[in-house]
Amino acid sequence: MSDEREPADVEELLDEAEAALADGDPEAALDLCREVHARAPNHPGAWFVIGDAQRALGDLAEAARAYRAAALGRPDHASSWASYALAAFEQLDAEEALRACFRAIKEDPENPEGWWVLSLIREWSGDQGGARRAALHARALDPGGYPLPAALSDDEVEGIINECIEALHPTVQAYLQNVAIILEDTPDEDTLRQHEPPASPLELLGTFSGPSLMERSGDDPWSNLPPTIVLFRRNLERAGGSREEVVEQLRITVFHEVGHFLGLDEDDLADRGLD
Repeated sequence: MSDEREPADVEELLDEAEAALADGDPEAALDLCREVHARAPNHPGAWFVIGDAQRALGDLAEAARAYRAAALGRPDHASSWASYALAAFEQLDAEEALRACFRAIKEDPENPEGWWVLSLIREWSGDQGGARRAALHARALDPGGYPLPAALSDDEVEGIINECIEALHPTVQAYLQNVAIILEDTPDEDTLRQHEPPASPLELLGTFSGPSLMERSGDDPWSNLPPTIVLFRRNLERAGGSREEVVEQLRITVFHEVGHFLGLDEDDLADRGLD
């Protein structure tokens, strides 16, 4: 008896692909989806799983392409449009993300992911009121899946930053007196495009700019420009589930950016548990 699958097993293959993805094996999920497409070309369900697998592998461009194919293959599937919107947004194509987001909500006004992605786009564009309304709508539709993040006031953030600095060696504290520490809601596009590939507007928690302590030179006036640490409040709030987790993530981010000021690279910071 042959072990070769029959075409009727397409849905079983998809189930196996989803299970592989849930087990943390996106490569196996991709292989299974390729087998689905060999039997049922452009199957929208397979494209959707491919999108999830590529996202798990960190390839947002391929994820967006797959989600778009899934949405075009089944235009009434709101989750495909919402997932495409999120992937497009993370690649800084806010206009395309907004169009896909509105399509998701049009196809299913009760799709919470569509409202949640809309809240992210509104937030990044500076429309905090519209962002909050969309976020509240997503939470009302799915309280467990889309809770509102724990918020910290300016005074609380300033207090935590001061605690972090006070925990450092006095010599480092003295150096930090010339470092501006700024709190912003979200990173702007120019900041995100300084990374290669561009950083996701949802994932950048903080950034350091200017010369590190190791790069200062009396012969180079540019090396003595004031360095700056910028912390991104909304991303920090989303990075933790509970209030305690948000506070801990803020502390880690402060120490991470101070590490860059001291001249540590990403590997050094990871070795210290500050990645």
